[in-house]
Amino acid sequence: MSRSNFKRFSSRSKYPDKKSRFHRKSDSSNGRLRRSLPASGSKKRTALPQLRLLLVWGVLIGAMIGLGVKLYQLQIVQAPELQKKARSQQTVNLRPYIPRRSIIDSQGTVLATDRLAHILYVHPIQFKITKEEIAAKLSPILEDKTPQQLIERFKQRDTGIPIARGLTEGQAARIEKLRLDGVELNESYIRFYPQEKMVSEVIGYVDSDRNGQAGIERSQEKLLERDLLSLYVRRTALGEIVPAFLPQDLLKSNDLRVQLTLDMRIQRAARVALQQQLNKFNAKRGAVIIMDSTDGSLISLVCEPTFDPNKYYKSRIELFKNWTVTDLYEPGSTFKPINVALALTAGVIQPNTIIYDSGAVQVDGWNIYNATRTGHGAINIAQILQTSSNVAMVHMMRRLSRKDYYQGLQQLQVNKKTGIDLPGEVSGYLKSEEIFTKRGIEVATASFGQGLSLTPIKLVQLHGALANGGKLVTPHIVRGLVDVDGHLHWKPKHKVTQIMSPHVSRQVAEMMETVVTDGSGKASQILGYRIGGKTGTAQKAGPGGGYLPSAKITSFVAILPVDNPRYVVMTVVDEPQGANTYGSTVAAPIAKKVIEALIFLKGIPPSQHN
Repeated sequence: MSRSNFKRFSSRSKYPDKKSRFHRKSDSSNGRLRRSLPASGSKKRTALPQLRLLLVWGVLIGAMIGLGVKLYQLQIVQAPELQKKARSQQTVNLRPYIPRRSIIDSQGTVLATDRLAHILYVHPIQFKITKEEIAAKLSPILEDKTPQQLIERFKQRDTGIPIARGLTEGQAARIEKLRLDGVELNESYIRFYPQEKMVSEVIGYVDSDRNGQAGIERSQEKLLERDLLSLYVRRTALGEIVPAFLPQDLLKSNDLRVQLTLDMRIQRAARVALQQQLNKFNAKRGAVIIMDSTDGSLISLVCEPTFDPNKYYKSRIELFKNWTVTDLYEPGSTFKPINVALALTAGVIQPNTIIYDSGAVQVDGWNIYNATRTGHGAINIAQILQTSSNVAMVHMMRRLSRKDYYQGLQQLQVNKKTGIDLPGEVSGYLKSEEIFTKRGIEVATASFGQGLSLTPIKLVQLHGALANGGKLVTPHIVRGLVDVDGHLHWKPKHKVTQIMSPHVSRQVAEMMETVVTDGSGKASQILGYRIGGKTGTAQKAGPGGGYLPSAKITSFVAILPVDNPRYVVMTVVDEPQGANTYGSTVAAPIAKKVIEALIFLKGIPPSQHN
């Protein structure tokens, strides 16, 4: 075989079969792939997009639910809080200084008001000269502070030391002229009392923190504070300030003032009369109270000694209380007309009833005497009051059963507060019914005003019932809120209780008139006027029980005019010194001067029957 043929044979036989097999295999494989792949790929293409679609929809729905929940939280649940935060960020709340209401008397005289004053601060850390030099320059201007006192104040701390408050314009101008480093003047409003001491026991004072601390300033704090006004302004994006949330009554000013029932003219006359008598008898303290019994309004209330509310920090703290409403005392004989009214109401006596006064009586082993240590024989009820007989009062009140007497005292509300609009009032003291009804001595001492305690204002309230027809009115000082023209816009309501008949109260008032015309109250007589009265001289109870041997309290209570009773005047002098110190000699003369001023200033006409 030739080589060429061999090559051709080789080329045909070696590769064609293999190639053909390869091509066939490949073709068959491709064919099988082409036949099998379209079926499986179709299933995957349909399942996978559906799964993806479900996942996308799930995510979208979840996101929508989440957004809905968040919107609900923001728009509904957290909306008020977010609005508040937004408003606080966008607005500024301006609360300007609102002065307290002024206080005036019944005639319009200003008793308390707010005024601009200067406060002096020092900052020793900023001093450019020595403390001694600073003190030497300030002391002559401050007047009441020595250089050494100022130096001690400078040592307290390095900055912000208050030195003086309420400086006048003149003082402030002099300090500014010094141009001292570390010395600062600030303007501030302070409470100012033009009448100074004249009415301080009623008005009280306001401290440096603007809180009422005594008198009307304390008890009527809410009435004296004006409505706080808040002004809201909003910041724009450029930082400009524009109004926002302005109240409708922004331009309306609240100029109402607190008006009292006091008359400063009578207050001044009462204080002068009281001071003169206190000085004469070197007494511990005293008081004058004048009440209109028709409604309980107080025309005057004076206590001595007193304080200057403009300089309250210089006064003794015990002077800040009004002792006519905070201190109890045994009223003594000034309580006898009240007991007479109880006996008349019970029907155990009549005005013409005769009782024998032997000058002494023994009760439960105790001997009781008249103040004069003498008897007055057979006397009627008016004469019992005229002579202020203790013995006859014991016999008279014995006619009541102990239980009826005790219940009568309770009906008079002896042991209850009057409800006066001053702070610190205390209730009267009356022993328990068990003790009172068990021991005869309790009835005996109560018959002439001892063994029980009450406040001076309570005694005035009880005598007011004798003057107004038997009504227990509420003593008060606040008349109401008035405008600048004096028109009344608001007034308080007060309780009135009928505690005795008008007939009984009239009978007792007429008996009290005989005390002034024929008895111990002659020092209060005024020509042409019918005045009823009763003197009292009571021992003072000691702290450990019993009575103080050399301490007594003298008093006098008057009703006028008897033909048409309206006013009750009470004067009290505590611990007068000397031998001739009784209600008739110490307290009654004060009442006469006060009644004369009352008659003149109130225009009370003379009585028709003398």
